[in-house]
Amino acid sequence: MDFTFTEEQRAAAEAARGVFAGVAPDAVPSPALTSGAVAEGFDRELWARLAEADLLSLLLDEAHGGSGLDAIALCLVLRESAQVLARVPLLEHSAAAAAVQTYGGPELAERVLARAGRGELVLTVAANGRSGHDLAELAVGARRDSSAWVLDGVQTAVPWAYDADLVVVPAQCEGTTVLALVPRVRDGVVLAEQVSTSGERLAELRLTSVRVGAGEVIEADGAWEWLHALLATGTCALALGLGERVLRMTAEYTGKREQFGYPIATFQAVAMQAADRYIDLRAMEATLWQAAWRIASGAPGTLPAAGDVAVAKIWAAEGVRRVVQTAQHLHGGFGADTDYPLHRYHAWAKHLELALGPAAAYEERLGDLLAAHPLG
Repeated sequence: MDFTFTEEQRAAAEAARGVFAGVAPDAVPSPALTSGAVAEGFDRELWARLAEADLLSLLLDEAHGGSGLDAIALCLVLRESAQVLARVPLLEHSAAAAAVQTYGGPELAERVLARAGRGELVLTVAANGRSGHDLAELAVGARRDSSAWVLDGVQTAVPWAYDADLVVVPAQCEGTTVLALVPRVRDGVVLAEQVSTSGERLAELRLTSVRVGAGEVIEADGAWEWLHALLATGTCALALGLGERVLRMTAEYTGKREQFGYPIATFQAVAMQAADRYIDLRAMEATLWQAAWRIASGAPGTLPAAGDVAVAKIWAAEGVRRVVQTAQHLHGGFGADTDYPLHRYHAWAKHLELALGPAAAYEERLGDLLAAHPLG
């Protein structure tokens, strides 16, 4: 299949490069040097620049002030953002808005989407379940109460929860999954601070008899599965961008660092390790675009799109780990210096490796899909 990017997709990536050009990954303290989160909130100035460049509304239709682009365009922008470790909820916000547009009613779309596209309303998603190892859609229960819904349960490690206006929460109701748009400030909503491996501030979201209106709940079949697939694929794009930046850092360092009168990049052992990591990145890239294309096109395949997403996440999780480990090794003691930005890339890579589940979880998911849809 042809993975050539369209002119509009390339323009989105170019605009993202312009916005992220001035972001310095080493401007934020290392998580190893702080007792808590590296910062209280996300980068609001960068968020405003993303809104001005129309990069917060990529997936929204023109009727809502958006560009009408697809998951491939979003992944291209996310890839750029990860190269500078941009501290903004771009993935969660964009995916949540896209889910509202695709599966929500017209009233909800009217209330949320235009403001989300302008960055005035910040969205995030609770996608890690009660412990980070169980299914997110089983962590919260939902029941009808007259014209409203009542939510009870706990979601862990919710990104940007302290900064978001609305948290999209999957909840189980009589065997089906609904999506509730829960305001951060509402009776029964409690946030307990958590800190990620990357040093960013997360939250345990506790819901106790939280009431949300019927207009704040999406009941459409398949909404959560689609949203989760988009989040997982976006995570793969972040891992790819981070890995590419780290490999460039490694190439630059090994090209300058001399031993025995020669740059260490000329040593066979160094060159072979770098080559192996380049292969990892190309596999990560190929599987990412396959998954993004399946989501964007809705094209049928031998397996459901979830199969391509699982393959991409397996490669992303294992590949980004190998890339940063090799980078640390080839940088020598310099790689462990917390004043050098490689340390932060390593911390972010570990977070992305485990985000929405490790490789083993997706291997199990892929095995279930193969059992249900035998090949040949």
